[in-house]
Order: sequence, then C-alpha cells, then structure tokens
Amino acid sequence: MDVASQVNRFGQPVGEAIDGWGGAVAPSPVVLSGRFCRLEPLDAARHSDALFQANAACADDRDWTYLPYGPFGDAGEYRQWVAKVSVLPDPLFFAIVDVRDEHRAVGVASFLRIAVDAGSVEVGHIKFSPLLQARPAATEAMYLLMRHAFTLGFRRYEWKCDALNAASRRAAERLGFVYEGLFRRATVVKGRNRDTAWYSVVDTEWPRLETAFKAWLAEDNFATSGDQLRRLEALRGGQDERGTALD
Repeated sequence: MDVASQVNRFGQPVGEAIDGWGGAVAPSPVVLSGRFCRLEPLDAARHSDALFQANAACADDRDWTYLPYGPFGDAGEYRQWVAKVSVLPDPLFFAIVDVRDEHRAVGVASFLRIAVDAGSVEVGHIKFSPLLQARPAATEAMYLLMRHAFTLGFRRYEWKCDALNAASRRAAERLGFVYEGLFRRATVVKGRNRDTAWYSVVDTEWPRLETAFKAWLAEDNFATSGDQLRRLEALRGGQDERGTALD
C-alpha cells in the first residue's frame, strides 16, 4: 500500500502498520554452513593464528586503511585483538572458514548495531584475506550472514563504509544493497575524518536477492576453471549476461 495513502485521524500521513510485530531475534554465536565456506563464532585459540597468516599474504597494508584497527605487528598482538572482540555480543564476530582449503580461517565479518526492537542489523568489520578475496566463498559468506539475519526476523540489513572506500561501495552494490545517502563528517577513524556511505537491503527485497544468490552459488554457474558463468548482478536483474571475473 502507498504510504502516502495512509492517514491518521488528524489527516496526517503515517507509515504502514506492522501487524503483530514483536521484534527480531538477537543473533547468537552459531555455525552457518555453505558449499564453499563455513562461518564459525570467532575464537582466539582456534582461528587467530590462521587468520594472521592469511592476512600476511597481503603485499602491503592497504586492506587495513579503512578499518578502525590494524595492521597488527605480530601474531601475538593480533591474537590479543581477537580474544578481546570475540567475546562481545555486539559486534558479534564470525570467522570465515574455507571448507575447500584445509578448513582454514581466511576472513572475518560481524553483525553489529543489533537493534531487535526496530528489526535492524548491520554487517561490518569485514576483513577478507587474499585467500578469500574475489572467490566464491567470499560471496557465500555474505549470503549466509544476510540469510541468517532475515531468518531471525530482521526487517533491515545495513552496510556502512567510508565514503572513500571504493572497493567496499562496489561490493555493497554487487551484493544488492541500495545506496541511501552520505552522512558527512560522521566519525573520526585513525585521526582522519570519515564521511559514511549508507546502504541497506530490506525484508521485502530479500526473496529476489536470495533467488539470485542461490543461482550464482549453484554448481552449474561455474566452469571447470572455477570462473563464474553468470554475474550476480545479471542474475538479480533477470538477464542472461555472461562473464568470467569473480567481481
């Protein structure tokens, strides 16, 4: 129903009524399994060494530029950070484990700003090592988190990033997030101003996105070389566009 057509007894336009809304269920430390990866509750003893080694495959420190922490000087320092954040309920961190590569932890992501009463949750603290970047497991990890959020009853799934982080903005758009606007001078990160770009997916958009994710992740969408046959954006748009890069 058109929101503008709904009015209260004073003749004022009001938002649609959400009948029976009781809030979402808060996410808990669970395991989320897929074909390419598995998300596990982040654990210092289990994951920190593998994650530090995976991140060490970076040629330089550019992957840490837009994160509020890092790079870390050694494995011990990184382990201390993992031990600190892994016990938090918000952000709720997950290790991304590559099930096709010796079940090694190769990245992290989290739920944060969890607002069960409003039905809103954000995905963030995303740090993919070179062993995960531009691979099917990276897309699947984002799909598994998004699916879990909507299964828990969240109405709104957010992505926020430094407005200058072009790679993060491209990733949000590829995954189907809708750009909502720019929050100017939103915060200070590592002594620098950060304007924050806001993106979201809402519950009414999820069924179409889920269909596209499933089609993209399907075995028949990959050549024997491992290259994708159809791009995620094309599947979301209902086209039969073909490509090769896992962009």
